[in-house]
Parts: sequence; C-alpha cells; structure tokens
Amino acid sequence: MTKRATGRRPRTSKRTNTSRRRSTRRLPINRAQVSWLGGLLLLGVALVTLLSLLPLNRGAATEWWIGVLAQALGWGRYAVPVALTVLGLWLMTRLTNTPLRMPWMRFFGAFLLLVTFLGSSHHLFADREAAVAEGTGGGLLGYYLSLGLEAALGWAGAMVVFAMLLAIGLTLALDLSLEEIVSALASWLQRGRQWLADYRQRRASQRAKLAQEAAARPTPRPQNEPRHAKAPIVNKPSRPVAQQPAAQPPAPPEQPADDEEAMPESLASGTRRWALPPIESLLAPDDDPPTSLRDIREKARLIEDTLGSLGVPVTVVEVNPGPVVTQFGLEPGYVERRDRKGKVRRMKIQVAKIASLANDLALALAAAPIRIEAPVPGKGVVGVEVPNREMSMVGLRSVMESDEFAELSAYPLALGFGRDVSGAPVVDDLASLPHLLIAGATNSGKSVCINALIACLLCRNTPDDLRLLLVDPKRVELSSYNGIPHLIAPVVVEPARVVGVLKWLANEMDRRYQVFAEAGARNLQAYNIKMVAQGDPKLPHIVMFIDELADLMMVAPDDIERLICRIAQLSRATGIHLVIATQRPSVDVVTGLIKANFPARLSFLVSSQVDSRVIIDTPGADKLLGQGDGLYMAPDSPKLARIQGCFVSDAELEAIVSYWKGQMPPREEMTRIDPADPKKAVQKPLWPGVKVEIPDADDGDEDDL
Repeated sequence: MTKRATGRRPRTSKRTNTSRRRSTRRLPINRAQVSWLGGLLLLGVALVTLLSLLPLNRGAATEWWIGVLAQALGWGRYAVPVALTVLGLWLMTRLTNTPLRMPWMRFFGAFLLLVTFLGSSHHLFADREAAVAEGTGGGLLGYYLSLGLEAALGWAGAMVVFAMLLAIGLTLALDLSLEEIVSALASWLQRGRQWLADYRQRRASQRAKLAQEAAARPTPRPQNEPRHAKAPIVNKPSRPVAQQPAAQPPAPPEQPADDEEAMPESLASGTRRWALPPIESLLAPDDDPPTSLRDIREKARLIEDTLGSLGVPVTVVEVNPGPVVTQFGLEPGYVERRDRKGKVRRMKIQVAKIASLANDLALALAAAPIRIEAPVPGKGVVGVEVPNREMSMVGLRSVMESDEFAELSAYPLALGFGRDVSGAPVVDDLASLPHLLIAGATNSGKSVCINALIACLLCRNTPDDLRLLLVDPKRVELSSYNGIPHLIAPVVVEPARVVGVLKWLANEMDRRYQVFAEAGARNLQAYNIKMVAQGDPKLPHIVMFIDELADLMMVAPDDIERLICRIAQLSRATGIHLVIATQRPSVDVVTGLIKANFPARLSFLVSSQVDSRVIIDTPGADKLLGQGDGLYMAPDSPKLARIQGCFVSDAELEAIVSYWKGQMPPREEMTRIDPADPKKAVQKPLWPGVKVEIPDADDGDEDDL
C-alpha cells in the first residue's frame, strides 16, 4: 500500500508557512504612491537642473552636477530637463485613470536624434579633446561615438552614418515617411516664398500709393513770394484759356492722338477705358495641407480587408486625393464557384455587389457618408469616395491660374466652379451652358458659389463687355455689389419688383433680335464683330443672378415661371444668361419647364433623396458633406462630377468691389435704368446709338388690360 492510499496528510514545512506569513504583510505605501513619489523626485531634479543651467543660480552641488553633465553630454545637457520632465510625468500618471501616453517609438526616435546631433557636432571639431574639457560639442558621448566611427569607417564614412541616423530618427520621431517629411519641408518653403513675394508686392504698392499722394499734393508757396500777389484771372476775354498750359491736364501716354481715329465712336467721344483687376493682389492663394500618405495607405488596406472578408475581393489600383474627399479606384477580383456540372470556374465580381456594401465600408473606415461611383467614367475601376480627416479650402485664384482655365481665355464668360475629387480644376463657359441652376439646403454653399461666380466674371470682364442684374430677396448676400459699374440697376431686394425686371429682360431680348435681324447677324458674337469693324459700339453680355427662387415663386409663380422659361429658351443667341439658386428644390419651385431649359445644374447638400432626384434626376446629393461639396451636371456629360466649390472671402469680395468703384470718376453718373417698370425700361435705351421705338401711351385703340 502506497503512502497516498493510507490517507495521511502530507506535512508542511515550517519554511513554507513562514514565507506565506511574510507574503501577507503589506508595505506602508502602495505602488501608486511609490510611482507618484518617484515622478515627483524626477520633476524636482529636472527643475533644479534647469535652474542650474543659468549661471546666476548655482551652488556647490549644482556646480558639480552641471560640470558632470557638461563633460558627459556637452550641449546635450540642455535636453536633460526635458527628458526628466517627461519621464517624471509618466511615472506620476502611470497608475492613474488617465495615464500619460508614451509613444516609445517616437521617444526612441528623439533619443536617436539627440545622440546623432551630439556625435555629428563633435565630429566637426578640430580639437575634440579641448571641446570635451570646455563642455562644448557632444561631450564624452559624442567624442567616443565620433572617434569609434572614424576609426572604423573614416571621417567621410562617419558623416554618412550620421546622415542615415538623422533620417531614421526623424522618421521615428515624427511618425512620418521620408517622402512626407520632404513634401512638408517643400510646402513650408513654398509658403515662405509666397509670403515674401506678397510682402514685397504690398510694399511696392504702398510705395507707389505714397508716391502718387505726394505728386497729387499742391506745391507749397515759396517763402520769398509775396502773399498779396494776385492770381491770374482765367475768364478774362483778353486772355483765353487755351493760352494757359498749366490749366490743361497732360494727355495720357496710352492714348496717342493718331489712335483716336481707329477707335470706335463711343470710345473716341470720351468713353472710359477700363482696366481689369489684378487677381494676384486681390485674391488670396490656397493653403493646402499636405496629404498624409500613411492615412491613405491605412484606408486602402481597410477597404481591401473589409470587402475581402465579405466575399468581394478587390484591389486598390489608384488613389486620387482631393480637397475634401479621396477617391480610391477599386479593381474587382475573381472568385471560384462551381457550376451545375461540378466544375470550378473563376468568375469576376459584379459591380453591383461592391456598390451594395457602402454602409459596411463606412463602418470599417469610421467615415460617413461614403459615395460609390460604379464605374468611374472613362476608367475601368469602381470609385469609392472617402471623406478626408482635414478638409482644404479651394480658392478662386488657384482655379483661375490653372491651365484648364487658361484654355478658356478666349471666352469672356468662363467660370471656375472648383476642384473635383482628384484635385483637378472644374471650369466651364457660361455661354455654352447657357444657363445654370443651383440648389442646396441651408448652409450648403449656394451663396458662396454665387459670389465666386460673380467674382470670376468681374475679374475678367469690363462694364463694356458685361452687365449684371442681381436679385437678392435676402437683402444681405448681394447688396455689397451696389455701386460697381457693371450693374444695370441697383440690386433688387423686393420680390414684387422681380416681375418687372424679368419683363424688361424679355423686352431687351426681343429688341436685340430685331437689331440682329437688321444687321444680318445670327448671334451676339457675330453682331459685335460687325459693329467693331464699322466703328460702332458693341453690345455687352447680360447675366442675371437670382439668389432665391422659392421666395419669388411664392409671390407670382405664374409670371415668374413664364418669363424665366421664355428667357431661357430664346436668350442664348442674344448673350443673356440666367443663374438661379434655390434652397427648396421641390416640384412646385423647380418645375418641369424650368428643368427642361436648364441642362446645367449644380446641386449641393439637400435634405432628402427626393430633392436630389428633382435637381439632378438621380440620388446622391443627399449624401454630400456640405460646405461647398456638390455634384455638377454638365450639359455635355452624362455623368455627374463631384466638386468642391470655390471659396471667396468677404475681404476678397470687398477688394474687388472697391477696385471697380475706384475706377469710376467721382462725379460721373453711369447710365442706368430702372427695369422694375416696363414702360420706363422701354423709354430709356440702355446703350447710346440704339434707336428704340417708344410706344404711345395715350393710344385709345389699346385696351387698358
């Protein structure tokens, strides 16, 4: 029988019981208090070290401590308080509910940068032993590191190793790739150069302004001239005005006398020559943040893993980072399936399956909403548009300075809408649209888009080439343009007057057709070419902006719809164009007749899918991000283009308006009419030299109604 079978309890040694009693004893303080006291001690040492680095606050102990640090680390002694502070804070918060996060990889990168700096700085000294004694350079650490690398690789080889360690330390400390670091440095250099160029341009403009003000000041009277001297009498018959050369203003150099006969009669008779505003000084450049390549790679991996786990293998073949969203191009993969005969065949993934997994992708990427474009027009990929973490502002200046906009330089009504998902500018000609319908909910970017379009037209057209009609029932969006020479009439803010404005515009359209028929021209361009060849004044384009259509349809829906449809149908050849915006794209506001005559449409964020179908005939506008994110439907493209609209600040708009107001003489009154009354509009011709038949208001044969 074994010992276990006897049932005897095994004996416990006295040593085991003693160790168990000792383990049950508790320390007077717990681990959290020990950690907190250790961190507090390190903070105290860091503060004492920081104060000891100042030559005015040293004692015997601190003098020895600073001497040890100077000889061991050299210039690296100034980094000791920072390292002790970080380590002390980590110890104090290590066992709390909110511990200080210590990214050890970045901490190691910073340590590697410090060691590389100490070694490379000491490597450049001629007398390294003297540098150690003086406490400069890298101290003993830098001395031995430099000496060892030089003995192994030579002086130049040691510098190569230091350069490699510097690149590795920057990559680890900043958690960025070398390409991102170089692109960030290049971006900062570009911003610095741009700021320096703008500063020099502002200084030059200020100097020119001061020089003009100094030249315009009256010359002070000399002290030796008697004050009782009488001024010459210019209205005396014996001394005509022509004999006084000082009273005649000097002729401008850009208008020689022999060119006066070559100018049209309207210009030769004193019509003002206008100068286009410089967009470099009036519009601000873009401030694009650098795109994070690490974030893009992480999102691409998540998209592939998520769809692969759902049985839809795809491969990200291209990435197009934009200002607001980034488009990932997916190439569908293959899956193996058995047919009815039992054979295994490789079948390609259907595009509809990828489009149906938009919500799963939004959950995996923690970004909503996500728009899937299947397929991308002109490409064999499926586009997945994911919102960026940091949105960049699209300025009007960058779009107007692009190559795409330069190709439309021959078109006076070229418009810059914004940038697409790949960052390419989206531009178009208003004369070819020929009208534009804008819709979107409140605070989605409609009024900003209208201001950007008006600013684009004002920067490229003089009042001789373009006239504007602005309707603003909200009274605060377009009223700042009052006073510019492009306006036919002041900004219309009363909805009851809009019917009269539209009637005047329809009458002007009919009058232009009559003028074209008499001149034998088919459109405005052909008519202006003939008028310029004959020396007669040409007709400008007319663009009418309506900021809110829903408010006008509540006042007079029948008249507004009839006049808008008639103008939109016939006004293309006469150079008259409409840009209409509304925040309620319902069927009673944007009727079928209005939609049929507005093939070009721009939809921002709307509240429902029904409104999206009303404005762009397809869903998608209800999944936009707002703040300028829109879908543009061009009349010559069957697919929608997602764009980020241009942003023009109030300061830029004020600068453009002030520029045009500054070109108007102080006492010159521009020829304007009041189109609110159709009778007044017919009686007053808009441009000189055009004969208009005035109807007889007292004709008794006409009915009062």
